[in-house]
Amino acid sequence: MSGMSCDIIPGGIYKISFPFNDISATRARPALALSSPDIYGDVRFAFITNTPPQGMETAMELQQPHYEGEPLPFRSFLRLEKVFLLNRKIVLKELTKLGRHTLAEIQRKMILSAVPDFYSSAHAQERFVTGKSRINYAGRVYDEREITTLVDASLDFWLTTGRYAKEFEEKFAAFLEVKHCSLVNSGSSANLLAFMALTSPKLGERRIRRGDEIITVAAGFPTTVAPIIQYGAVPVFVDVELPTYNIDCTQLENALSEKTKGLMLAHTLGNPFDLQRVKAFCEQYNLWLIEDNCDALGSKYFFDGEWKYTGTIGDIATSSFYPPHHMTMGEGGAVYTNDAVLKRLVESFRDWGRDCWCLSGHDNTCGNRFNRQFGELPQGYDHKYVYSHFGYNLKATDLQAAIGCAQLEKLPSFIEARKRNWLMLREGLAGLEECFILPEPTRDSDPSWFGFILTVRENAGFTRDHIVARLESSGIQTRTLFAGNLIKHPCFDEMRSTGRGFRVSGDLANTDMIMNNSFWIGVYPGMTPEMIRYMIEQLMLTSTR
Repeated sequence: MSGMSCDIIPGGIYKISFPFNDISATRARPALALSSPDIYGDVRFAFITNTPPQGMETAMELQQPHYEGEPLPFRSFLRLEKVFLLNRKIVLKELTKLGRHTLAEIQRKMILSAVPDFYSSAHAQERFVTGKSRINYAGRVYDEREITTLVDASLDFWLTTGRYAKEFEEKFAAFLEVKHCSLVNSGSSANLLAFMALTSPKLGERRIRRGDEIITVAAGFPTTVAPIIQYGAVPVFVDVELPTYNIDCTQLENALSEKTKGLMLAHTLGNPFDLQRVKAFCEQYNLWLIEDNCDALGSKYFFDGEWKYTGTIGDIATSSFYPPHHMTMGEGGAVYTNDAVLKRLVESFRDWGRDCWCLSGHDNTCGNRFNRQFGELPQGYDHKYVYSHFGYNLKATDLQAAIGCAQLEKLPSFIEARKRNWLMLREGLAGLEECFILPEPTRDSDPSWFGFILTVRENAGFTRDHIVARLESSGIQTRTLFAGNLIKHPCFDEMRSTGRGFRVSGDLANTDMIMNNSFWIGVYPGMTPEMIRYMIEQLMLTSTR
């Protein structure tokens, strides 16, 4: 018997001879064509059996909806791991055909099944060699799962916010036990949106207006403060306390004025600020509280008799998913809140300022797209293009969200690793308290640490610059506490020269000490005990020379 002469197309199921050199029909098997014949007549085939395989990870049971033609007359399992390149000459007969969507699903499964081997080849972790390998302060921690979800999202080719974004928002909110999460393209964008949401006219008398004051600190990251200045509100800087490196709550009353509308504060390097006192202060004076939670994802605080995640106690909070952070999606961030009104405002500012809340690719969710009146627009103007705010486009892509979904599964283990690494450093460096101010967790807190900060004491016998240079030359990466004292930076030159645009309450003595004497090293989950021991050893050696 010779092979068939009709066209072979992807998705067709054919009877082919088995073994491959036996073209009699006595030992034939069904197989799915995964490709058209190449110039040599060779076709990629996946075999079909009637016996369920031991594991279904590399198999797929074909059922009636999968077929475009008549289904095979027996229970059929497509074996995705049994793919062969065979010549069309051994094809005996066309049996039936699968639908286009089923074929696409099969091809997707096969592409994704190749990712683990690619990960092992291309992304294998290098072994740490003491004294030779560099220890970064942070880095990505991932495996084949992140790459698999990223490839899966790329195959959808849905280039904006999509199914993975929705999944991430729901699961991230569930993890934090908050009602609403809005995914955005960075932590800095998250801070911008959290602040701008509070400027909306829809909030009435509570809205933040230009010239209103926001209490914050200068010892931190600039994009905690930038939205305040960019809008035209006035940051009021208060000093921090050591060894928590968070806002000195004894200074809050002195910073208060009739113009104060809120507080915008970060939990420094994962260490929660005193949420009990700050929240009570906000409630007493009817102030907004924005928690910049970008460096503290997974930290907890004992608030009103129960443990709560930081970011869930204020009115609105933010996270960053930049690679050094507690989890990553490359670039990405989130804004979260328990207030449905604030959620709507955040997403309006995020999505061009539009009034419509339809998801990408959806229309007329409200059922009133063409029958309402807004502003001075004509009656029935398309709600899809009605704008209630001057907004931005700060959405994340589904590719980013796909990575985030995989990272979210690892987040609990990441948090525990950060705590474990920080504690190992703290215990190992306990003998250096004469040289350094060592960090301490805030009372009633359980930090998910971002880094381990040290401040060189004035009488240490060496400077911050000296020890940082020694550590860097030993392969240990260091960082300052971000801006140190933000108001000393060039971005404040014009405001300092005019004395306008910001206010300082009291002095910033500890902030200046941090600017001059503090640095930090990493505790990220990619660090091994061997790396931690090496960092402790080098700090001990450098500090006693």
